Amino acid sequence: MTIFKEKLDEEHLTTAEAKAILGGIEADRAADEDRELRYELARAIEHANRFGHLDAEESRNLVDELAALDPIDVPTAVKIADLLPEDRTELRSVFAQERYSLDGDELDTVLDIVAKYA
Repeated sequence: MTIFKEKLDEEHLTTAEAKAILGGIEADRAADEDRELRYELARAIEHANRFGHLDAEESRNLVDELAALDPIDVPTAVKIADLLPEDRTELRSVFAQERYSLDGDELDTVLDIVAKYA
């Protein structure tokens, strides 16, 4: 007998949003003396704290603003919000795996949007 798992929902989160969620979980675990953090959870919290530069609301606003641009989809906007690229070279690395690339003006538009939040 084979058991299949069905994907019910999918949502793309920025590191800052994950940081907020994990912070709530960490607070719940800290309140209960008998429960300790599993290794994986502790590492996830450490990663989110180290790399989540914006707060959750700012990062979601950045993703929404980037996703409103024509060629950028939500997963790519989340990558940009997590990395906060500072120049064209860093931004081009985000689009290296995509089937499209942006020209100089589009890259500058994205960098201007990122600069408002960084």
